[in-house]
Amino acid sequence: MIKTLFHIIVLTVVGVFVLWLVLARPLIAKGAAPGAAVRVDPRNLREHVEVLSNQFIPRDADHPEILLKAADHIATEFRSNGARVGYQEFEVDYTRYKNVIAAYGPETLDVIVIGAHYDTAGDQPGADDNASGVAGLLELGRLLSAVQLQSKVLLAAYVLEEMPHFRTGEMGSAVHAKSLRERGASVKLMISLEMIGYFSERENSQGFPISLLKLFYPSRGNFVLVVDRLFSNRARELKKWMSAANDLPVYSINAPAIIPGVDFSDHLNFWHQGYPAVMVTDTSFYRNDAYHTRRDTADRLDYDKMAQVVHGVYNFVIQTSVLFRNPLNN
Repeated sequence: MIKTLFHIIVLTVVGVFVLWLVLARPLIAKGAAPGAAVRVDPRNLREHVEVLSNQFIPRDADHPEILLKAADHIATEFRSNGARVGYQEFEVDYTRYKNVIAAYGPETLDVIVIGAHYDTAGDQPGADDNASGVAGLLELGRLLSAVQLQSKVLLAAYVLEEMPHFRTGEMGSAVHAKSLRERGASVKLMISLEMIGYFSERENSQGFPISLLKLFYPSRGNFVLVVDRLFSNRARELKKWMSAANDLPVYSINAPAIIPGVDFSDHLNFWHQGYPAVMVTDTSFYRNDAYHTRRDTADRLDYDKMAQVVHGVYNFVIQTSVLFRNPLNN
C-alpha cells in the first residue's frame, strides 16, 4: 500500500513537471541584452491611449464614422514617424471600414507583422482594450523609424475585432491575413498586441481559466503573457528576447484553443492562414475587471510597465529581423 502510494505521488509530480514544461516552456537562458540603448517613452504611450479613449468614442461597428476618423488619426501618427502607410479598405453590410498598415524596412518576402485592433466592444473608452495595443504600435513605429532593418516589418491597426464580427471573415485581421497569403508573403511571425496596459501588485489579482495553472504562474497580475499554440515554440523565442530587454516578468503559455482566451484576438486569423502567430497580453479579463465596461479608462493603466512590454517586442524585432532576410530582387 505504501509502495503504491509512493508510485502515485511520484507519477503525479512527474506529470505536473511535464505539464509545466509543455505549457509554460521555461527559459533555460535569456537572450542577449539589446546592443543599443533605446527609450520607450511612457508619456507617449499615455498620450496615445488618452487620445483614442477620450476623443474617438465609441469606436464600435455601430459608429463607422468614428472608426474612419480613428483610422485617419492612426495613419497620421504613423506617417509622422516616416512609415510607408496605406489603407486596406473593405465593406461589410455596405459600410466601409479600414485597416491601417504601416511598413518599415526594405521590401522583402519575409515579414514580421505586429497588429492591434482599434475598435471597441460597444460604447466604452477601450483604454486597455485596445487603445493600449495601438499605442504600442505607434511607439514601435517611432522606434523602428530610427533603425535600419534587414527585413520588412508591418505594423497593422485592425478594425472589427470585436463582436459581432469576431470569428468571422469580416474581421480586419482576417482580411489582412488572407491578403498576405494570396500575395505569397512569408510571415515569419505575427504578434498581436491585445491589452498590454493593466498590471496589479495585489495578491490574487491574477485569475486563470483553469485552477491548475495557479501552480505555474504568479498570483499577482504584474507580468505580461505570450500566448501560443500547443505545438509551437514561437512564444518561447519571443519571451527570450522580451525578458532580455527588461525586468518585467514575461511568461508564456502553449495551449489548445479549448482553453478560453487562447485564441481571443487577431492572431487567430493568422493561424487560420497557416502563419505562426502569438498574442502578447496582460491577460485581459483574467486580470482587468474593467474589461468591456465604461471603467476601462486611461487613468487605470501602468504606462511604465507598458513601456517595458513595447521595449521587449522591439528587442525581438531588432534581434530577429536580420535572420529573416529574403530580398525580392534575389
